[in-house]
Amino acid sequence: MFAQIDTPAVLIDLDVAEANIRKFQAHCDHHGLKLRPHIKTHKLPMLAQAQIAAGAIGITCQKISEAEAMISEGGISDVLITFNIIGAGKLKRLRRLADKVTLSVVADNRSVADGLSGAFADAQTPLDVLVECDTGAGRCGVTSPEEAAGLADYIDGLAGLRFAGLMTYPPVGADQKVQRWLNEAVDALANCGLKASVISNGGSPGMWQAQNVSIATEYRIGTYIYNDRSLQVRGVCDWADCALTVLATVISVPAHDRAVIDCGTKVLTSDLLGLNGNGHVLGRPDITIAGLSEEHGVLTADNINLAVGSRIRIVPNHACVVSNMLDQVILVRGDTCIGPQSVTARGKVW
Repeated sequence: MFAQIDTPAVLIDLDVAEANIRKFQAHCDHHGLKLRPHIKTHKLPMLAQAQIAAGAIGITCQKISEAEAMISEGGISDVLITFNIIGAGKLKRLRRLADKVTLSVVADNRSVADGLSGAFADAQTPLDVLVECDTGAGRCGVTSPEEAAGLADYIDGLAGLRFAGLMTYPPVGADQKVQRWLNEAVDALANCGLKASVISNGGSPGMWQAQNVSIATEYRIGTYIYNDRSLQVRGVCDWADCALTVLATVISVPAHDRAVIDCGTKVLTSDLLGLNGNGHVLGRPDITIAGLSEEHGVLTADNINLAVGSRIRIVPNHACVVSNMLDQVILVRGDTCIGPQSVTARGKVW
């Protein structure tokens, strides 16, 4: 299959990706949730456009450069950047971005808020800022509802800024805890005379339970468009729902229980996400991708039963990082190859 494609190659099955878009959009529509997909998974304006055409209200970006790429090539008009923005250069670019789209950002401390205010103090339209809340995942975010209200009040008093709501990346399987946390934050905001117009929640591992945090007004999600091994293992999707696969060629079979393929960490990445091995070989669940170096992947099985030149397709542990590894992906529909597609927002990490 796909003998004309040089390996290693990242394949994107558009039939599967589009089905994934429709399926989760329908889920959100049914539960009255606005959907704001995260483009860091695919980094392709064409897929961001497909998500919006299906009903998404806008996109989520992690970095300013991602947003710049999506706007310049994708015609996107509504962007939330969910990353603390620090530094004069970034703030100047953010100000320019705000002149082009409906823009909102997050902050979890006063230093970030002060920087945003300095950049937007003379803006005709204030910048919408959401307070990032740590509801248990242990990443960024204020750690109590009282802190959330205090920072919101501070932001709302700064020139050029407008407090717009709350944002959280929740711990998986803790919906009731997240709901209580956000309810308490909303109550604390009310005591300050403030209202959260937006309550942004989200993450692919908990996607089918998105409605359980009923206080949320929107859901941010990225990996769902491609899915990957980490989500299949959690029961979030099936292998047939995985739109991104890595096509690799066997370059050596040094033993009956071992083979080597032509891709390593530069394609599959080293992300384990708590799993054993570096991906799932479709049609060969007995094979373990036991180790990676930069250009080599080592496969093991009781009987490897592969020959030099054999081709395999791999569902990676973490699709989002794989999207950032190559300049282009190969678009397919089932067994039909459409052709290469440049990954517009690849390497946009600043």
